[in-house]
Amino acid sequence: MGIHDIPLRTLSGEPTTLRELAARSVLVVNVASRCGMTPQYEGLEQLHRQFSDRGFAVAGFPCNQFGGQEPGTPEEIREFCTSTYDVTFPMLEKIKVNGRDQHPLYAELTKAADADGKAGIVRWNFEKFLVSSGGEVLARFRSGTSPEAPEVVKAVTASLAL
Repeated sequence: MGIHDIPLRTLSGEPTTLRELAARSVLVVNVASRCGMTPQYEGLEQLHRQFSDRGFAVAGFPCNQFGGQEPGTPEEIREFCTSTYDVTFPMLEKIKVNGRDQHPLYAELTKAADADGKAGIVRWNFEKFLVSSGGEVLARFRSGTSPEAPEVVKAVTASLAL
């Protein structure tokens, strides 16, 4: 089974996979509504809108593992994202990105190294993984890298040419 085939659930509980989210590439991000980095939703939405017609999607995975910063129900998360940041990109079920109950998607994603060559656990909310149409993790960006950062935009653009 490839990374695109790992079973997922939408925020409303419907079954899906990464393959269903985009024809070419997906930026997978663990998100939280009560984090100092929550304003990154705005940049993620901008990136999603800029490239979605070319087969790109952002996929948000709420996670409450970092300081309890995503305690909401699926309905509360959806309401917050749409009313505060006008999020249109796919939001998936709340998951665990680290630890014993780590979601299988993140078990695969965390094998990828970041720009410093370090793989392993997700360190905080809003860590980003760019997955190609072939299911390869092309890039990993730590939480401090904004969605608008030149290296993120360059990687997304390059992934669309694959």
